Amino acid sequence: MNGNSKINRQKGFTLIELLIVMSVIAILATIAEPAVRRFTIKAREAVLRENLFVLRDVIDRYSADQGAYPQTLDEIVKKGYIRTVPKDPFTNSSETWQLIYADNDGEASGIYDVHSGSDIIALDNSAYNEW
Repeated sequence: MNGNSKINRQKGFTLIELLIVMSVIAILATIAEPAVRRFTIKAREAVLRENLFVLRDVIDRYSADQGAYPQTLDEIVKKGYIRTVPKDPFTNSSETWQLIYADNDGEASGIYDVHSGSDIIALDNSAYNEW
């Protein structure tokens, strides 16, 4: 035998080291999850605000050009004021918008305003269908 022989040791991680690393990763993921969920909701709220702004603007433009409010949202699409009716990001549908009709001496004279069709409460504790 050679006096300079080294003990053969395999290189790698021990089971304890791997468990500690996995525990740290799990703890960090648990801490980060609520923040990720909150950012996702904030992004959906921003999309809802933008969609409501666009729909209300298009309804106002239609009303100014045509002299009356549209009877349906499809009417503003057919007349070319908007390409498609946007989806409500909380219901994931373009059919669930709550339509507010203008009251003209007791008769509904067309869509005056729109709200979300969702009954979920927003991060600021208001209901999305009141936006």
